[in-house]
Amino acid sequence: MKMEKAVLAVITTQREKIGGGAPIFLCDTKEEMEKIAANLEAILDGIGHALSDQLYIIVKH
Repeated sequence: MKMEKAVLAVITTQREKIGGGAPIFLCDTKEEMEKIAANLEAILDGIGHALSDQLYIIVKH
């Protein structure tokens, strides 16, 4: 089965604004969030998108 068009992960510093079915990674700082997002991009073979200063998503196109 080939996975197409899915949110693989959510990375944020704002716990109170997040919910849903994708894995959620909570970070203490923006720098930590950016590092986690970059690593998850490579590990999950996805593309990272910054939706705000406090929120990244990793998606599969």
